[in-house]
Amino acid sequence: MKKIIFSIICLAVALPLFAQSKNNSGVKYGYINTETILNALPEYKSATNSLETLSKSYQSKVENEFAVIEKLYNTYQSQKSSLSAQQRQARENEIITKERAAKQLQQSYFGEDGLMQKKSEELLGPIRKKVQNAIDKLATSGNYMIIFDTAIMQGIVYSNPSNDMSNEVIRILKNSK
Repeated sequence: MKKIIFSIICLAVALPLFAQSKNNSGVKYGYINTETILNALPEYKSATNSLETLSKSYQSKVENEFAVIEKLYNTYQSQKSSLSAQQRQARENEIITKERAAKQLQQSYFGEDGLMQKKSEELLGPIRKKVQNAIDKLATSGNYMIIFDTAIMQGIVYSNPSNDMSNEVIRILKNSK
């Protein structure tokens, strides 16, 4: 959400300046679509496939834990009337403890600092850096003042395909291997 708001503010402030500077000094600007660029990279596809497989594995483990808890709860409900108060309390505590453990497991996999976040950064971080370096190289060599990313900017209702530099970035990435 912060990125969207920041992008809108930057766009609102920058466009009039770019239009003026384009007319006066020949300063260039263009746009890219990082989704197009990333989807053209085999290593990105491989990394996302690995992340998807890992995510499914973790999700399966979490679902299994919750299935065990649900089974315990259903068994408890069916036997509740025949249990003493002490036995009911012990079963309830067991269910609550297992539920907390399952939620902690889920958080450890999918939370903000979870294993999926770390693995994503490990696999995708170098790819993002490589793409950013290619964008920087294009911007520097082409003397671009700014390059927008249409993949993250909402509200763009028109973009001239002649200003799309995604294929140039892909070419730089393929030539840098």
